[in-house]
Amino acid sequence: MPSAERTSPTTKNRTEVRPTRRDEIAAAGSELIGGPAGRWARRGGNGRLTPVRVVALVAIGMFALGMVQKLPCYNWAWFRGASSQYTHACYSDIPHLYLGRGFSDGLIPYFDRLPGDMEYLEYPVLTGLFMQVASWINDAASWLGLPGGDLKSQEQMYWMVNAGMLMVCAAVIAVCVARTHRRRPWDALLVALAPAFALTATINWDLLAVSLTAAAMLMWSRGRALAFGLLIGLATAAKLYPVLLLGPLLLLCWRAGKWREFALAFLGAAGAWLAVNLPVMALAPDGWKKFYTFSQERQIDFGSFWLIITQRTGRGIEVESVNAYAMLLMLLACAGIATLALTAPRRPRLAQLAFLVVAAFILTNKVYSPQYVLWLIPLAALARPRWRDFLVWQACEVVYFLGIWTYLAYTTSENHQGLPPEGYQIAIALHLLGTLYLCAVVVRDILKPERDGVRRDGSDDPSGGVLDGAEDVFVLGGAAERDPRPAAHTADGVRVEWGMR
Repeated sequence: MPSAERTSPTTKNRTEVRPTRRDEIAAAGSELIGGPAGRWARRGGNGRLTPVRVVALVAIGMFALGMVQKLPCYNWAWFRGASSQYTHACYSDIPHLYLGRGFSDGLIPYFDRLPGDMEYLEYPVLTGLFMQVASWINDAASWLGLPGGDLKSQEQMYWMVNAGMLMVCAAVIAVCVARTHRRRPWDALLVALAPAFALTATINWDLLAVSLTAAAMLMWSRGRALAFGLLIGLATAAKLYPVLLLGPLLLLCWRAGKWREFALAFLGAAGAWLAVNLPVMALAPDGWKKFYTFSQERQIDFGSFWLIITQRTGRGIEVESVNAYAMLLMLLACAGIATLALTAPRRPRLAQLAFLVVAAFILTNKVYSPQYVLWLIPLAALARPRWRDFLVWQACEVVYFLGIWTYLAYTTSENHQGLPPEGYQIAIALHLLGTLYLCAVVVRDILKPERDGVRRDGSDDPSGGVLDGAEDVFVLGGAAERDPRPAAHTADGVRVEWGMR
């Protein structure tokens, strides 16, 4: 008979979950390396490749393949006009902004005014610091005579320096996702092997915010609410979207009565954000606010359903109107997520709600750039670690990645070779529907927790920190009465019972 400790769903069971024994797609894919792990697979030994190390190495390898995919642009396409970099699908903002935002001239972000209409760097402060550090490293390399003094070489080196720094961020993301759920490190292979991750990693500087957010999720899973807040504050100083995670955390802490932990997280986030932003806000207020004014003034742009509307109707939408409509849709989505969180038969897992709220923000936004998929990939791996659904979504994103560049090739080439607007609209619709599909299966898991793969062994929220196994103190709509907590089975076939609230 199994021991009481083995069958308790609140016990920190150390048995590693093997996706190749639970997921048919993972099992089929494992045939490339010899098939699923057997019962007697070696699990001990010093110096062996642990799951976390394997995931990190795979992530670095995939990142390197993404760099190779940019090789035509690195060699010549970035410097021969717009069309070439689009036909080779290797565009990156990084070398262009090295020139366009004054780094090549030694200008300091936020403090030095840029020539032209942009006036100041339009990125949050921590991202601006990241860009500036890369510029200093690039300057140091130039002083050492590497790779050369001409402008093309400086742009190439600047991209290479940024790629190296972003590779570190990619490894951090993979390791953090692998360690967030102690028993499911292999789920991080979803991140490491995601094709959209490799293709979009060096388009922009999003991986900085994504790595800080992944580290924050790891800290929360270890019960370190203040560290979670500090990292979320830093991530928000690099990109706006991480602050959205405080909303789901509020709902779950409200339902579980964990007000102290939420207060620590909130105060940590506010403090970290202010510590980064206040010096620039005080010394260069015009430069500091450029990111926020630019976000408000930005017109409807690539990848959004708003662009489909304007292209199909042939009529534009005033920026004030689209801002208001997008805000209204986001508020409605958040209201739906809040209702779901407080009325679900079991308290949702933090990763599930975090994925839904970030996806809602992207879907309702007036721009859905191809690299925004990076925001969702780590959250998707934690929220829905199911290879079939993940790969369906990734296929849609890869199609869109190719679609946007071939559309831009069509609009910038003299003979219009590429994807016409009608084809691009289909690509937009496909990647929006792919994200909606993943949202739908996450919502289904919340409404039918017995179908949630993470909870199959009787777990509650293994990466939820203090929320894991906590009793509910506030629910709506009789959610407590609708929680049957049916029996489940572990990976070894041991029957367990769902824990009590």
